[in-house]
Amino acid sequence: MAYWNSRGLRGNTLEELINITNDNYLKKNLAIIQKIPTLIKPVEFDKTKGIIKLAYFEQKSSVDYMGNVQGIPICFDAKETTKKSLPISNIHAHQIDFMENFTKQNGIAFIIAYFQSIDEYYFIPFEDLKVFWDRAQKGGRKSISFQECNPEFKIQNNKGVFIHYLDILNRYLVLREEREEKLI
Repeated sequence: MAYWNSRGLRGNTLEELINITNDNYLKKNLAIIQKIPTLIKPVEFDKTKGIIKLAYFEQKSSVDYMGNVQGIPICFDAKETTKKSLPISNIHAHQIDFMENFTKQNGIAFIIAYFQSIDEYYFIPFEDLKVFWDRAQKGGRKSISFQECNPEFKIQNNKGVFIHYLDILNRYLVLREEREEKLI
């Protein structure tokens, strides 16, 4: 039985799979990634049952996850949709601002998007996300179609790791380095 309904509780399945993946990464000494809790302020308690009956979010959260992958700081958010496109409204301005500032400090920011209708996961780097965000802010398309996601950044289940995003993060870093070398 749910004691409150919140749009903020969407994506729990995706987050649980990512949590399991992050535990595996830690056990294998590949990365340390922490789920960032969303702070709530309890307003009403049921002392007889020991539960919170009413609460509100105390502050806007930054992103769902932060950590370090062998010396590389990363932050990311998990987004899930039942459609073939991810609504930009699922991404908040404060998250874009946080990721943008994070990348300015030489961190890597991205989202992991799960498109339930086609059962596919994608790594969307911040620079791509920012293009989609800016497009929507200027009156363009208000969602990210799975077809717009880079097919090289499709996340596969690999070696017992449910959402093996480090594989794709590595691919992204290699491609980014190659792109930067061409500019020199």
